[in-house]
Amino acid sequence: FRLGPAVAESFPDTLIAVVTATGLRGREPWPATTAALQDLERQLADGAWQPADESDPRIEAWHTAYRSFGTNPRRVRPSVDALGRRLAKKGTLPRINPAVDSYNAVSVHHGLPAGAFDLDHVTGDVEIRHADGSETFVPLGEPGTTEHPEAGEIVYTDATGVLTRHWNHRDAHRTRVTEDSTHVAFVLETLHAARDGHLLRAAADRLQDLLAPHTDRTEVHYLTRETPETTV
Repeated sequence: FRLGPAVAESFPDTLIAVVTATGLRGREPWPATTAALQDLERQLADGAWQPADESDPRIEAWHTAYRSFGTNPRRVRPSVDALGRRLAKKGTLPRINPAVDSYNAVSVHHGLPAGAFDLDHVTGDVEIRHADGSETFVPLGEPGTTEHPEAGEIVYTDATGVLTRHWNHRDAHRTRVTEDSTHVAFVLETLHAARDGHLLRAAADRLQDLLAPHTDRTEVHYLTRETPETTV
């Protein structure tokens, strides 16, 4: 995983946690994840907690970043913003599969974008960089659709194509995490490590706690401007 130099220069306080899980078992019950989802929904219903919205500095920072590379964040929302809005509107979080449900719960609770890649379907290195406009992207759930990110848009890419568009708006179909994924990299992100780094580290720890009973091994790696590469 590599944080591209141009992205690091544009967003110098970026901190990204890469949480890896090897030997993941997605078809067994994950009671702690089920409880985490239900607890968030109960707190929302009781009025004890609200997901971060675009007035929150954590979300506002991503809106500013999106605008800087030409994306309208109210039309194409950062993942944590879209997830929080969905929760606030419906009162529930989606149930996809245990691994995805785990990072969704951690993401919305901490107000930080999260995503994941099935590493068995990743080819070569993963880089966070500006698109040049020639790349291809097949959106999650739309295997028959091919898109081309706009030049300058920040994306995750591997040797085959784009893994996420608009930094963290939407994941690719090819590297989606399913119940049968056994080797997965989860990412958690902040643009303001000085302010929110403690939240990101707490989120990474929480995600590890949810994963640990259902995987052979988990590790956490961090990407920053000063340490822009890690091997997983």
